Amino acid sequence: MYIDDIIHVATEAGKIILENGGETYRVEQTITMICNSYGIPHTESFVTPTGIMVSITNSENKTISLVRRINSRTVNLRKVAMINNLSRQIVLKPLSMEEIRKELKYINNIPPYSINTTTFFAAVSSGFFTLVFGGNYKDFFVAFIIGALINYLGVHLDDLEVNGFLKNMLGGALAATVALLAAALGLVGNMNTIIIGSIMILVPGISITNAIRDTIAGDLVSGVSRSIEALFVAIAIAAGTSIIFKIWVLLFGGSLI
Repeated sequence: MYIDDIIHVATEAGKIILENGGETYRVEQTITMICNSYGIPHTESFVTPTGIMVSITNSENKTISLVRRINSRTVNLRKVAMINNLSRQIVLKPLSMEEIRKELKYINNIPPYSINTTTFFAAVSSGFFTLVFGGNYKDFFVAFIIGALINYLGVHLDDLEVNGFLKNMLGGALAATVALLAAALGLVGNMNTIIIGSIMILVPGISITNAIRDTIAGDLVSGVSRSIEALFVAIAIAAGTSIIFKIWVLLFGGSLI
């Protein structure tokens, strides 16, 4: 079994975790576990949200390094859990390289939920967040519609490879626009609650949580970079809603604001 085969499958497993919302320490732990299971005593890895660097040395003092760039990130904790299970299975009973590659390919190619499914649950989440923040049943239905529109917009912007900052800004702008129009038509009475509940689906909860966990674990580079990423998402959402409010004030003189 060649050392380059081991480092490639270990790094690929870590890449899948990082691309799907896993923590930095989990990626490093998985890489080390896989390498150790195949007799690699010395494994060093340095992981950031945008890259993985691994260096391993075998018993013959042969060293090989590998760098993987992370170009896209999403949240799919199912894939993270499946890689965790695979790494623990390898520790108990090492698999052949062909078997590992087959499992990694299967996990990596698991299709995401359909647009209809994600849109529905985004809408439900927005509606219930609005209720949590004090909205009524009318506010719930408007937030439900906004949540569906935001998710639908996000999916199509992803297809166009629009960057995350602009996508979140447009999502915030969409939430403010629909809420203002609903209030102007007299359909709802608590516009602010609707906007707050709707944009909650844009808030980077995973990034914030992982930033805190990485910082506590001592992964300062990843912790700081994730924190900055979460900050820019918040700025984008605020910018989107603020622009719509400003336009509304210019057009209608601040009515309903």
